[in-house]
Amino acid sequence: MRNSFEAYQTIYEQSKNNPEQFWSEIAQQFLWKQPWKETVTFDFSLGENQWFIGGKTNITENIFSKIEDKSKIAFYLEPNDVKPEKSVISYGALERKVNQFANALRKKGIGKGDRVCIYLPMKIEAVIAVLACAKIGAVHTIVFAGFSANALADRINDAAAKCIITAQELVRGEKKVPLKKMVDEAISGTSILFSVVLDLEKNHDTSVEEFDFQSFYQNEAEECATEWMDSEDPLFILYTSGSTGKPKGVVHHCGGYMVYTAYTFKNVFQYQSDDVFWCTADIGWITGHSYLIYGPLLNHATSILFEGIPTYPNPGRFWEIVDKYQVTHFYTAPTAIRSLMTFGDAIPQSYGLNSLKVLGTVGEPINKEAYDWYATIIGKQNCPIVDTWWQTETGGILISNMAGIEPSRATYAGLPLPGIFPILLNEKGEEITDPNQEGYLCFSYPWPSMIRTTYGSHERCIQTYFSHFKGYYFSGDAAKKDENGLFRIIGRVDDVINVSGHRFGTAEIENAMNKHERVFESAVVGYPHPLKGQGIVAFVIVNDLEDQSLIESIRSTVQTEIGAIAKPDLIILTDSLPKTRSGKIMRRILRKIAEGETTHFGDTSTLLEPTIVMQLVAAFQSKHIN
Repeated sequence: MRNSFEAYQTIYEQSKNNPEQFWSEIAQQFLWKQPWKETVTFDFSLGENQWFIGGKTNITENIFSKIEDKSKIAFYLEPNDVKPEKSVISYGALERKVNQFANALRKKGIGKGDRVCIYLPMKIEAVIAVLACAKIGAVHTIVFAGFSANALADRINDAAAKCIITAQELVRGEKKVPLKKMVDEAISGTSILFSVVLDLEKNHDTSVEEFDFQSFYQNEAEECATEWMDSEDPLFILYTSGSTGKPKGVVHHCGGYMVYTAYTFKNVFQYQSDDVFWCTADIGWITGHSYLIYGPLLNHATSILFEGIPTYPNPGRFWEIVDKYQVTHFYTAPTAIRSLMTFGDAIPQSYGLNSLKVLGTVGEPINKEAYDWYATIIGKQNCPIVDTWWQTETGGILISNMAGIEPSRATYAGLPLPGIFPILLNEKGEEITDPNQEGYLCFSYPWPSMIRTTYGSHERCIQTYFSHFKGYYFSGDAAKKDENGLFRIIGRVDDVINVSGHRFGTAEIENAMNKHERVFESAVVGYPHPLKGQGIVAFVIVNDLEDQSLIESIRSTVQTEIGAIAKPDLIILTDSLPKTRSGKIMRRILRKIAEGETTHFGDTSTLLEPTIVMQLVAAFQSKHIN
């Protein structure tokens, strides 16, 4: 895209007037074994959209076959422990390892359509495993290595994965997580036939055959026949929480996802061939899929693959890495920015940071204080900030100012990308046209990387995204527009909590807590958290309100069932919850209590026990730590 706001406006209008032609012209820039017959068909009443129908391609061919200089660095590899030297992997070396690993998987019977679970730290082996699956048409499903054995087992069972690729342990900061031990616990009685383990220490008595990662593939051929995929064949499944207890397996397909992630990476970040891009997201989340692996590699970018945490061994680690590799584009979460702000300005100011050209945020709306600090202290007022809005389900960025091209405003994501047509609706499904009026963020037309289905239940896909407003995709977020058309994302309107950019369904956490032998019932809501954006408050019915040891015991249950990241920040023990006479929990009251409200709760006439409200207010105030 030409780098001017006038060019954006022209291209956006062209995309609006003829979206099929717009996306067709972009898709023609990619390598297709067989051209498509039809650009797009969709029917939102059936939750359906298809792109580049009849076309055949492979995302790895578009990464490796189109790069002229295979000695170019694909990744700088920055381990958890600081090392002065630079470790790198070139595009050529990465391709050879991908081919070898793909051959090894094929020898073990893994092929097109088979699901492969990946549960790995932030190491290059994770990228190799992902691309090897894509090379042979296997469907990868990455599980964030912070999830528990139970959560891992749920995802393996839902996807019916045939093999799992993991590591002996994960090291993050000073913390070690025994991934292999958790995998052994998770895969018993599942569909897993074998495991591949990075740094396997020894063979255990497990229910499946297991291999050391290096020995599994190192003797394989460095050439591998490509599995040419139909554009609408699935590429991966990624599980995300929803308003019900069971995580949803969001399915993305080969052709459309490829086109969209490559296009958005290049244009949102205005990436140039000699830039160094650093996305700090874990590959277990969609940001790691789209803007650490696929988007950058499709543009033959040089990226940073970082294994550690922002504060280890000191809170200057991020800025040290920026200077070490001369990072030009830095893409992280508001949670990380707010956390690093607490250490003061002097730490980042002790580094040069002169290489930075573009700063980005992802995962949640960024508050003005963090935005201003990011722009002033890190960007030195020289770097545009791209505040990107998108979701696991969208596959790529939908709303964001393009770096240095469009107008930007703190706390506003910005304008929609070309080919993206958002609309704000009221509760009646009527369009909101007046500026600064809050509404439901919906979309009237699909885009190439849009969710295709939820694995194993398309009806769930329809009910979740396409049933709220007829003829529209509903994001689940509220938003508003200013006078210039810039979108501000307000937040979730369903029972989903956004913790540090990671979504958890309240029902999922409640189901975990309710497995505790002394918990009778629970209700979970989000509350404003100064670092994480949203924290988790749990109101839990138990029979002994004085036994405070229950609080840590309940947290441990959540960690066992889901993972440490889902543990409630605050647990209020109670003997009752605000319920209607029909037995429904009035969650809006709990949300108000968690937000600090003490008097105004709206109509409470339908409550079975109205006095419980003030009891919970008092309990929350006595426990809450600002």
